[in-house]
Amino acid sequence: MYRVSPFVRHFARALLAGIGLATLWVNLAPASYYDAIEFRLADLPFPEGWTALPDSVTPLSAVSGGLMALVMAFLAKEFWEALVLERGALRRSGPREWPALLPLAGVLGGILGALVVWVGLSMILPRPIEAWPGAGWPVAIGADVVLAYAAGRFTFGPGHPALHLLLLVTIAFDILGLIVAGVAYPSEGLKPGWLLLPALAMPGVWLWAARHARPSAPERLRRRATRLWPYVLAGLASWAGVALSGLPGALGLIPLIPILPHADRTFGLFAEAEAHLHDPLNRLAQVLVRPVAVTLFLFGLTRGGLDFGALTTVTLTAGAAFLLGKPLGLLAGMALAVASGRAALPQGVGRVDLVRLAVLSAMGFTIPALSIDASLPGGAMAEAARLGLAISLIPGAGLALWSRVMRRRRADPVAR
Repeated sequence: MYRVSPFVRHFARALLAGIGLATLWVNLAPASYYDAIEFRLADLPFPEGWTALPDSVTPLSAVSGGLMALVMAFLAKEFWEALVLERGALRRSGPREWPALLPLAGVLGGILGALVVWVGLSMILPRPIEAWPGAGWPVAIGADVVLAYAAGRFTFGPGHPALHLLLLVTIAFDILGLIVAGVAYPSEGLKPGWLLLPALAMPGVWLWAARHARPSAPERLRRRATRLWPYVLAGLASWAGVALSGLPGALGLIPLIPILPHADRTFGLFAEAEAHLHDPLNRLAQVLVRPVAVTLFLFGLTRGGLDFGALTTVTLTAGAAFLLGKPLGLLAGMALAVASGRAALPQGVGRVDLVRLAVLSAMGFTIPALSIDASLPGGAMAEAARLGLAISLIPGAGLALWSRVMRRRRADPVAR
């Protein structure tokens, strides 16, 4: 397997540091914590009812609706390359090859399993009076790419082909989870007219710059196509239109990804070798590495505070959806895909590896935490669901720790 860049592990450390600090703060001084993340930074100048945005900007909204767009663009870039570039993980190379079928079946099965458990338990167990049956179901769709990869690296070891499949599955969970949450529960009501901004910005930047990236274009136009500033401006317009429409601002940069000129081939998801490529898509991704790490720390700080006194049946619902529904559904989906004869396990990946992958893919925090406020009533119910997300991390972390200890014991003759 290609070498995955170490920045993915740095992302996981940054996120965990933010979660740890927020959890300590919210349990020691909850009033000051909530005052800090909901502090009014600025008032928005829009007339009432003109946009779907709230009337002010807070650290919580700035990170979730603004900076998290960088993280989602980073994930979307990898998924786009897997779909369309030569040697992409999901690109067909022959008429009988369906490389996308196995991860697709796993993702669909995992989503179905998680939703069945979430909705079923929310209807059976006692729930807060303000919650409707099945409330919060989009939360169960998302996953956590960086934490799952960090645990997977300890579980499988660096370079194992199962890591590639794990990245594909968790990226798909995250992108679908945020899109579904945004469409099902737009903030402050949907204002679709604002989507004209990305609808016009994307063709505009393609006509002005991106279409001239072909080798046959004149040198002056090719230089224009490789500059980053036209794409940055188009990205800002796209983000503004998505955020003003009521959809999650974190989705705002995704429409830009297919427009950006890119290399002819990919070296794999988050491949370290891509740091040496000079196409605008990979250059922009390299520029974003440090801002993404800072964003994940701030996200953990503003969204990751775990109130240990918030344990309710909602916590059980969230934990069961991730720990039971998602892994069992993923395994069932992949088993059906393999049994159909249209899909095969990647070389070097066995059935035991699939079980481990299913446990790791059940780790859900970042995107599910982003979906909580949109799809659940706030307050105690949101805190209870966030605690359930934290519980979903425990089996994956335990599996990683156990695998690392066993690997060291096998390598140390004294220990045996």
